[in-house]
Amino acid sequence: MLVDLLAKLPFMTADKAAIVTDAFLPMVKGGLLYSIPLAIVSFICGLCIALAVAMVRITPRHALWHKLLYRVARGYVSAIRGTPMLVQLFIIFYGLPAFGVTLDPFPTAIIAFSLNVGAYASETVRAAILSIPKGQWEAGSSVGLSYMQTFRHVILPQGFRVAIPPLSNTFISLVKETSLASLVLVTELFKEAQIVASRTYEFMLVYIEAALIYWVICFVLTLLQNRLEARFDRHIAK
Repeated sequence: MLVDLLAKLPFMTADKAAIVTDAFLPMVKGGLLYSIPLAIVSFICGLCIALAVAMVRITPRHALWHKLLYRVARGYVSAIRGTPMLVQLFIIFYGLPAFGVTLDPFPTAIIAFSLNVGAYASETVRAAILSIPKGQWEAGSSVGLSYMQTFRHVILPQGFRVAIPPLSNTFISLVKETSLASLVLVTELFKEAQIVASRTYEFMLVYIEAALIYWVICFVLTLLQNRLEARFDRHIAK
C-alpha cells in the first residue's frame, strides 16, 4: 500500500517507489546499528580526551613534564584541526598496516572520530572553563578547597552549562560525519544507501532518501538539545 501511495507522487513510478520502500529498512538498520552507536561512543571518548587536553592547557605549568605535555596537547589540537577527517580515517585504516597495525573498520572509525572530536571539543571545554569568573576560583580557595576540588565542584558544573550548546552541535555534526565511515567499509547508513544505489542505479533517489533520514535524526537530536538547554536554564534559575 505504501508503494502505491509513493507511486502517485510526481516523478515517481511504481518501480522507484518499490526501491524507496526496500531501501528504507536497511538504511535505518545501518543508522541504528552503526551510525548512532558510532557517534555516541566516539563522542564520549572524544569528550574524555577533550577534558584531559583542556586541563593540560589551562592548569599552571611549573614542572618540566607539564610543559612538555602542554606542547604535545597543542600539537595534537593543531594537527587534528588542520587536517581533514577523511585523511585521518585513511591514515589509521590504510596507513597503519604499513607499520604492522591492522584495525577493523568500526574501531578505526571510533579512533578517528574520537581524536577529531577531542581536538575540537577541547577548545570548547577550554573556552567554557576560562569563561568562569576568577572570583569562583577564589571563592573555592577561601573555603579550603584545593585546586582540583574547586575545579570539580565549582568550575566544572558552571563550565558544562556554558559548553552544552556548542558540544551538542558537535554531536549533531558527528552524526552526519559518520557517513565518512562508509569509505573504510563500515556498513552504516550511507554505506547501505551506496549498496542499494549501486544495485538499482537510482543514485539520486536513494541518496535523497538517505539525506532525509539523516535530516530526521538530526531534527530529533536538535529537539533533545533544546530540551536539555531549557532544563539546565531552569536548574540555574532555581
